[in-house]
Amino acid sequence: MAISGELELPLVLDRIVRTAMDLVHARYGALGVLNDDGTELAEFHTVGLTDQERADLEGVGLPHGRGLLGTLIHHPEPLRVDDIRAHQHSAGYPQGHPPMRTLLGVAISVRGEIYGDLYLSDRLDGRPFDTHDQDVVVALAAAAGIALENARLFDHVRSGAERFQRLLLPRLPDLRPYEGAALYQPAASPAQVGGDWYDAVLLPDLACGAVIGDVVGHDLQAAAAMAQTRNMLRALLYDRRTPPSAVLTALDHTLHAITDAPVTTACLARIEPAAGGGDSGWELHWSSAGHLPPLLLAPGHRPRYLHAEPGLPLGVDPDRPRPDHTYPLPPGATLLFFTDGLVEHPAHSIDRGMDALAEIAGPLAEGPLGALCQVLCGEHPSDGHDDMAVLALRVPQGGISRRMTGTRGSQETSRER
Repeated sequence: MAISGELELPLVLDRIVRTAMDLVHARYGALGVLNDDGTELAEFHTVGLTDQERADLEGVGLPHGRGLLGTLIHHPEPLRVDDIRAHQHSAGYPQGHPPMRTLLGVAISVRGEIYGDLYLSDRLDGRPFDTHDQDVVVALAAAAGIALENARLFDHVRSGAERFQRLLLPRLPDLRPYEGAALYQPAASPAQVGGDWYDAVLLPDLACGAVIGDVVGHDLQAAAAMAQTRNMLRALLYDRRTPPSAVLTALDHTLHAITDAPVTTACLARIEPAAGGGDSGWELHWSSAGHLPPLLLAPGHRPRYLHAEPGLPLGVDPDRPRPDHTYPLPPGATLLFFTDGLVEHPAHSIDRGMDALAEIAGPLAEGPLGALCQVLCGEHPSDGHDDMAVLALRVPQGGISRRMTGTRGSQETSRER
């Protein structure tokens, strides 16, 4: 029951070894996982070594599967040894290895194939392992095989689900003259997949549309709802030049009318040249559906969250008016849109997490956007038990160029025709 309570493979391996040690009162335990052709050890998970013993073995590679360990690999029958050094197949220990006298080894099989070997050494009472110890560990090995099979199946399903979700997320298109980068990272918990998403697109009038969103839930249903919502929003965003609030309202009405999508938070933004043109900079227009505010990274300034009325999440009340907000962006400014998986932690408030995220992002404000996303997802202040998405967009250093203005006019004329 104990070893079947885990599904994460590393935790299952650890639980098997610790349970076996408890059952026969062993001082040391290890589980060696065989390579694909079953000829040698590919992994070796140990329990019972002190910090000093581990330090003494630092730099020593995996056991090669020779000596007594190799005996069990090549002859997968239970093995009991009362004096390891005196055994004819003993190959000795590497330098720094703690002395061990007795050994009990049992093979673990999964679906009839040997998965690895469970090794126990030195009973706490100093006596050799006996027949009762062997019978108990053999019985445990049978249960361990089932637990390992369940963990492998779970990992296979989860990997497929994660790949499915990554396929649903877009690759950012060419956003020039803007720069963009994005990253999605699944949760560390067994739920793994979720409803976080991002998108960015260059609009017909050469504004940049961007969105970050989070569908409630942590399963394939949330991932599927995310894809449906994202595709609807992209179509509405590209087709309409209305303020972001109007696009979100249209999306909310559409979701309410033709889907059963769960509650969703989102922040929809439109970045465009400032009204004055020339070198007067850029403007951010955005509307939030219950989502966290974007983070502004402006050259020469401290990071700043653009706090504003967030509005209701999608799926709550499609008839409620949505607010719009506008903020000037200096040349070269970077905007960060992110989901709560980067900042939520049960041990502290979300404000503290957001402050920590800003401190991490600040020194990277003018560096490559891809590296910025990587660092934020790697050093995030959250507990990692929720999936996370981050989208970074940067406006050009200068104002709108004549060439860009001409392109804009050409597109306008073509569309009118």
